[in-house]
Amino acid sequence: MNTLHFRYAVEVERTGSISQAAENLFMAQPNLSKAIHELEDTLGITIFERTSRGVIPTDQGKEFLSYAKNVLLELDKMKAIYIPPEKRKNMQQTKVSIPRGSYISSSISLFVDSLDPDKDISINLRETNSIETVINVAENGYNFGIIRYQTVNEKYFIDFLKEKQLEHELLWEFECKVLMNAEHEMAKDEVLDYEKLKRTSIEIVHGDNVIPYITVPEVKSPEENSGKRIKKVYVYERGSQFELLKNCKRTFMWVSPMPKETLRTIGLVEKKCAMDNNCFKDVIIRRKGYKFSETDTKLLNKIYEKRNEIAFSL
Repeated sequence: MNTLHFRYAVEVERTGSISQAAENLFMAQPNLSKAIHELEDTLGITIFERTSRGVIPTDQGKEFLSYAKNVLLELDKMKAIYIPPEKRKNMQQTKVSIPRGSYISSSISLFVDSLDPDKDISINLRETNSIETVINVAENGYNFGIIRYQTVNEKYFIDFLKEKQLEHELLWEFECKVLMNAEHEMAKDEVLDYEKLKRTSIEIVHGDNVIPYITVPEVKSPEENSGKRIKKVYVYERGSQFELLKNCKRTFMWVSPMPKETLRTIGLVEKKCAMDNNCFKDVIIRRKGYKFSETDTKLLNKIYEKRNEIAFSL
């Protein structure tokens, strides 16, 4: 059994796409598909099934992939033994710029908890908006970043990434949910009416989510310019947003789908809400030619695992 095929399968799970995995592995898609089929034949199981949401592991596939990751991790540890001591120092280090998203922050907690305390640890995490993340990765020495944008604004961001000579790959495409207090008057509605929500509630908004040349700053929103009543509170960090939502029953906030354990911990509820252009993408970006380090890969794997956990429960 070729352990290289293990890496292929893990990459397919991570990307949720045969074509994207092939591109990341610098191999032809038919060759990757053939390798996966050979692995499945050897094991006598079906590892992946194709769905409208992409390629996802079967129950047996999930079990195999869990073992495969452990095998690969042990192999990497064996290889690390032969790295000169001076190069081993501070190996657990990365510098990452990310959006304010609970599934990402939850992944980071799991990642940090998985680090080896007997080795040096230097993890630099910056929660910020997508424009600053592009600048951080292109100019400020960040290993990689994750940006978030509405798909209607995708051309702007793709052009911006090309201008900055950054590579990109899709992490997740999703519809935002509304986060609110469980005692909010609309919390029991199955699907929220956005117009009613705007009329009756106060929206919590990240104050620095501005896209140059596309949207005007939030403080000059279309509603405000039209003379309509505005009910918004602008925040710049995640701690305040949760305190406002927990203590002010008439507030709400748009968020990416959240882990169930996070919702239980903060005591809030997540609701579907019909809204135009409610399609967002989280995209991983890096400098051209940059190869993810072992620490980068470990963090990304945690993020993908948490994304899959939430996506498959929707």
